Amino acid sequence: MTKSIVLLSGGLDSLVTLGYSKKHTDYNVELALTFDYGQKSSQAEIEYSKKIAEYYNIEHKIISLDWLKEITQTALVADTKVPETGLYTKESAALVWVPNRNALFLNIAAAFCDSYGYKYILYGANKEEGSTFPDNTEEFRASITEVFKTSTLVHPKVAAPLINYNKNDIVRIAVEDGVPLEYVRSCYNSAYKHCGKCESCTNLKNALKANNCYKYINILFGENED
Repeated sequence: MTKSIVLLSGGLDSLVTLGYSKKHTDYNVELALTFDYGQKSSQAEIEYSKKIAEYYNIEHKIISLDWLKEITQTALVADTKVPETGLYTKESAALVWVPNRNALFLNIAAAFCDSYGYKYILYGANKEEGSTFPDNTEEFRASITEVFKTSTLVHPKVAAPLINYNKNDIVRIAVEDGVPLEYVRSCYNSAYKHCGKCESCTNLKNALKANNCYKYINILFGENED
């Protein structure tokens, strides 16, 4: 077992990354980091990440990055409309881009590794988002792991267990592994209830439908569907 950290936003990918790792890997996840950078859904992400950490019996820390809000002009933070296409395009990705977000989060996690001896950092990169977000790709994962060989003493490795899976696969894995999908908070817009319209909600709902997870559509979106 290898002492590990997980980046935990409370969204589908980070939740299932944690659940999958607990069941199928030797990563001994002991700490979850959740970041508050002024995103519209920050309070829900913090509350439900805490619930997830308690469910898996791991330590949970919230990292405040107020300055990141100040330099982010896109829709996850700024008062502009988030994309509602339900498609992964370069245009929609640009609308929700947060400057250097994953690299920043991983570097902060690497500082914890250097201080406390964690050997791995897990994050929820996945195949679909990797098509438009460069920091969700294998190239990025390998590159930042290489950087940590010289920027840290511990030399933690970055792992992304879901990097070759799409959203439908990720929901299937969650169901098979008994991951608590009722704790998912993936909405770009809402503080607590999923809006059901933004790109993130649309893709989550479609993946739930593809796996016949209608009870979770009701729980997360307040919709009864057959």
